[in-house]
Amino acid sequence: MERTDQELLETARGGDRDALELLLSRHQPRIYRFGLKLCRDQEDAKDVLQDTMLAVARGLKDFRGQSAVSTWLYTIARSFCIKKRRRSKFAPEAEESLDAREPGEEALTLPDPGRPPDEALAGRQIEDALERAIGGLEPMYRDVLVLRDVEGLTAPEVGEVMGLSVEAVKSRLHRARVAVRDAVAPILGYPSKPPPRDEEGCPDIVRMFSQHIEGEISAPLCARMEEHLAACPSCRGRCESLQKTLALCRATPVPELPAGVQADVRTALRRFVELHT
Repeated sequence: MERTDQELLETARGGDRDALELLLSRHQPRIYRFGLKLCRDQEDAKDVLQDTMLAVARGLKDFRGQSAVSTWLYTIARSFCIKKRRRSKFAPEAEESLDAREPGEEALTLPDPGRPPDEALAGRQIEDALERAIGGLEPMYRDVLVLRDVEGLTAPEVGEVMGLSVEAVKSRLHRARVAVRDAVAPILGYPSKPPPRDEEGCPDIVRMFSQHIEGEISAPLCARMEEHLAACPSCRGRCESLQKTLALCRATPVPELPAGVQADVRTALRRFVELHT
């Protein structure tokens, strides 16, 4: 039976190097993906991964287990991503808007050899659009969306990682979801932005649907929303496009760590352990 993170943590605290290496290798691909999404650069993501693993090894005995190991790792990784963003000489003075990137800019995607060429091309176009949309968010919105909708943390866990209240997390999350949905919707076959609400009498349905996902809407309001969706194809389409956008976020593949990155992290960890045991 596979040992849990907590079991590996306790064993590693007792000086078991194999347990430490197994614990960290279990989380490395997701931390690498997280670094890619936040830093937008493969070399920076590699550095963030290695720095995070070493920081965990260094602070192993001080971690009291009040949060999940994964939450602890994301918190450390995000701090290194923030440092990378601040130090990068290539960082823009102001964050780009969602439509400021070049249409042909490529995203980091994994090809699927099982799909027909036309379907694979359409899939890459959608993945590129999603990557550009997430990359175009301001960091405070991007971090929340990646943690919640890509990495799958709960809103309280995201708040713990970012040092925010759950209410602040949800507020940023709704705004990020609307922005990403608006950017990706056209390539999914939906209108990008709704007509002014005062012309149709429609509520801000995309934001409401995001609030519904987070359990913020009461049962009576939810019922009224469902009644409106049944009678309004335009709003129904906007909710469908948000659902599809979030499904794409959740389906973001966990990258296979390049062999060189794996070797570098393993070497750095073993060198650290040898020097401190």
